[in-house]
Amino acid sequence: MIRLSLPITTERLTLRPFTPDDLEDLYAYQSLPEVARYLFRPPLTRDQCVQSLARRVAGTAWAEDGDDLVVAVCRTGGATVVGEVVLKLASARACQAEIGWIFNPAYGGRGYATEAASATASLAFAELGVHRLFARLDVLNSGSVRVCERLGMRREAHLVENDLDGERWGSEYVYATLAHEWKADRA
Repeated sequence: MIRLSLPITTERLTLRPFTPDDLEDLYAYQSLPEVARYLFRPPLTRDQCVQSLARRVAGTAWAEDGDDLVVAVCRTGGATVVGEVVLKLASARACQAEIGWIFNPAYGGRGYATEAASATASLAFAELGVHRLFARLDVLNSGSVRVCERLGMRREAHLVENDLDGERWGSEYVYATLAHEWKADRA
């Protein structure tokens, strides 16, 4: 099991491991249709949140393709989870990871996703040895498009009608940045 330098504190946020006490906060946003609509899956039930939380608390080794690390995002000084950021090891051999974020809409429009994703990206490059970090997002998710652009990620692909969400074909953008680009942008 990999040990990360958590919690991470930013100007306004604390990123920390999930705990069993986070169930109500997790369910509060994971159960919302307006959150799930960009995830190409239905909202999570309470039981699904219980299972998801158990996996998050247990963690992964971050060694094999598909392993992921999920951090809870709280406002500094508070215990309420306002969202999460995930790093998924897409290719161990090529040192590539996917980053994603999900936030409770009640805390939207405050820049929390950008702040938390930036801290998590820095962690990916500095502590996990990631070479290429990418994000895949629904093209209709304008908030996440803005997060990627604020992070300095470049749009590398526009996948047209590549996923089916119920009866709706969804299209995706792929944004990415390389470790040396990330470091140069922050220097």
